[in-house]
Amino acid sequence: MFRGGEWVRANAPGLCLVVGIAVCIRWVHAILPEQAGAVMGEAVLGMAIGLALGNFMTLPASLEPGIRTAFGLILKASIVLLGARLSLQQIGEIGGDVLLLIVGLILTALILTHLLSRWAGISPKLGLLIGVGTSICGNTAITCTAPVIDAADEEVSFAIATNTLFGTLAVFFYPILGHVLDLSQKFFGVWAGTAVNDTSQVVAAGFSYGIAAGELATTVKLTRNALMAFVIVGIGLMMNRGTSACGGKISLWGKFRSAVPGFVIGFLLMAIANSLGLFEMVSEQLGRNITKDLTWVAKFFILIALIGVGLNTRFDKLKCLGVKPLLIGCCASLVSAVASFSFIRWVLHL
Repeated sequence: MFRGGEWVRANAPGLCLVVGIAVCIRWVHAILPEQAGAVMGEAVLGMAIGLALGNFMTLPASLEPGIRTAFGLILKASIVLLGARLSLQQIGEIGGDVLLLIVGLILTALILTHLLSRWAGISPKLGLLIGVGTSICGNTAITCTAPVIDAADEEVSFAIATNTLFGTLAVFFYPILGHVLDLSQKFFGVWAGTAVNDTSQVVAAGFSYGIAAGELATTVKLTRNALMAFVIVGIGLMMNRGTSACGGKISLWGKFRSAVPGFVIGFLLMAIANSLGLFEMVSEQLGRNITKDLTWVAKFFILIALIGVGLNTRFDKLKCLGVKPLLIGCCASLVSAVASFSFIRWVLHL
């Protein structure tokens, strides 16, 4: 019997449910007031609905394969497609000092969450997910890193919840602090772009302060996003200690292959293609913005994946994680905010 047919029959029920929920969420999110939509992103809304359905309803066992595929194959496909919107040119647009600040904040957040996780006795994978969510690009970084480190669904859900909580608080408090401290548009744009978690939260905070601040914050944030590929590759190499399953040493190429999954390589290839202008050339030929189209599909796939995470996550397991990860997320967000502010004030002199 044709195995492809078996796969379709096994996965179709669960995938149809997840895709149907995703379509409804996109429709609901589109009609929300602009400010509410910026704070409550569709990905967070999708995971929340998935959590509610997965915990307050008894789902048939026939849905499980499709739900697992949503957070497996669909998520990996979305990561590959996300590479189409990133380019190395973005890194060169903001200047070496700001780039140095971004790299420093990424390293600080990752080291801090790792040390705090060890001190608090929580899963190092959960600490790492909180670290990448705080330092790079929020929920996207969390969902992209999770399959590389083989994180549990509960760890992904908790990391996203933590990232969303402190990122949402930043949307409200950063502009207030900016006005109280009488920050310039440029100062606030760099600060929000380097220290606020998720892209949608950066845009919301930046443009609520001013147009110039919003444009600069978005550019800085996109540069953080562009570094995601390098961070994920580094994490994959660090998680692999260079030994085979039998305990023997493996070559550098073997270590790279085992540490860096194929979908991450696909992500890098897409980013390189974008940097070389290939997508722009194809867009001109077809009369469409191919990068925009691929990004739309990628974000829809991420929505599907996060709904799958929610459907497969149980509150009783989240409760077992305790309050310590929230405290770690709070510390990481506060340290990033203070370190970024201090660097901008005393080094960049904006």
